[in-house]
Amino acid sequence: MTSIDARGVLARAPNALRAGALERIDVDAPMWDAIAQLVGAERRFTLVSLWADERDVHAAIADETAGSIAVVSTACANGRFPSFGRHHAPAIRLERAIRDLWRYEPIDAPDARRWLDHGRWGVGVEPYCFLPVEGEALHQIPVGPVHAGIIEPGHFRFTAAGETIVRLEARLGYVHKGIDALMAGATLERAARVAARTSGDSTVAYSLAFARAVEAALGIQPPVRAIYLRALMAELERVANHLGDFGAICNDASFSIMHAHCGVLREHVLRAAASAFGHRLMMDRVVPGGVGVDLDAAGTAAIGALVGELRARLPALVDLYDNTASLQDRTAGTGVLHGELAQRFGAGGYVGRASGRAFDARKFWRYPPYDDFDFAVPVRTAGDVDARVWIRIEEIEQSLALVQHCLGHLLAGPIAVDVPAPARAVEGVAAAEAFRGDVFAWVRVDDRGVARSHLRDASWFQWPLLEAVVEGNIVADFPLCNKSFNCSYSGHDL
Repeated sequence: MTSIDARGVLARAPNALRAGALERIDVDAPMWDAIAQLVGAERRFTLVSLWADERDVHAAIADETAGSIAVVSTACANGRFPSFGRHHAPAIRLERAIRDLWRYEPIDAPDARRWLDHGRWGVGVEPYCFLPVEGEALHQIPVGPVHAGIIEPGHFRFTAAGETIVRLEARLGYVHKGIDALMAGATLERAARVAARTSGDSTVAYSLAFARAVEAALGIQPPVRAIYLRALMAELERVANHLGDFGAICNDASFSIMHAHCGVLREHVLRAAASAFGHRLMMDRVVPGGVGVDLDAAGTAAIGALVGELRARLPALVDLYDNTASLQDRTAGTGVLHGELAQRFGAGGYVGRASGRAFDARKFWRYPPYDDFDFAVPVRTAGDVDARVWIRIEEIEQSLALVQHCLGHLLAGPIAVDVPAPARAVEGVAAAEAFRGDVFAWVRVDDRGVARSHLRDASWFQWPLLEAVVEGNIVADFPLCNKSFNCSYSGHDL
């Protein structure tokens, strides 16, 4: 098959961004391989996600030039399928996860090592071998999976020449929870609760992506008030996390006063969220069909006061960051992610936008109410820790404006609609812009609830990039690079 054939298939595939149930397109193994070659060769195409079910392997592919997404599937004849990762590196880890979860073998895969299976599943897994590194006077530094703090587990294997990092290889999967299996056969209510707990710092975003996928499958539309309440919660979640990251990055550069101030402001966001929606993280507040709680006058006042406080106090912290030479010396020029690599991996959130990739799911998917909002996606090109900090700062300021906009457009009305049971199995896909990037959701719904579901965190495409950006940096700068990415362990390990 030629790339022209593959391009034609993607062009003819129904656009998954449109409203209504998903229409996948089935392809044979040669065409699947041709599509993988096309995605690997042409910058306009981006792999959104790769997953499997009882019969097929599926790929969601974005055409960023046309502003469309196609979902293609190929049957796993004899439990095998052509490796997507052989042509497109961002697919490798997703393929390794498919192999562990479904025992499907990607043919000619460049990396056949296990990913989620750490030898605890009783299926005879071979010992894990880290990639070899050759050179003189090299030494290895193993870090984790247990860390000196409350962060989740992950193992980092550094190879260094003196203090300079030559290679970093991460091994993850320690917090694999079986999210896909937990959701299979669950009621919509139960599945929504599982989705909300995939990565706790992005609980609103996951709930929103899942709810929108269900609504797309069933062809229902939540009320206008619910749509604005969803956006309000999503922007509060973004502000809280960006404030936490801003302080934590500075703390890893031994500038603890910023950590303290940002920690106080983040706490005020969480308290306002609890006052407005009854939960500090707003967990289980976004549900299929709308939202589970309404906003009263006291909650509105709490959020309004929060916006005023942040706008009064944030500029001084930004000036402090910008004018502290010792801090700038640590962040500027450290952990540079080049734009070409960010584009190739479809890096979302502040990771991609700090390296020139102007992608934002709120803009690309144009889901309500953001399709009616006038806001620009902040972009920088330096690609270093400093740029990732500035993207966060600019997004905090932008989110505060969006919060005010939502408060000003909250019309009276219902906050949810009934969610009917379909007469037959239907599928839907959706995305939501979490604070670290786009969350993707695919769901198959039948008359009993969720038959199958797949959730993909932005971290799947960001963790490999962290390995790339630390090369050539000193070991002491890894915490800065790592925190500037702030990839999710839980959202990744599913």
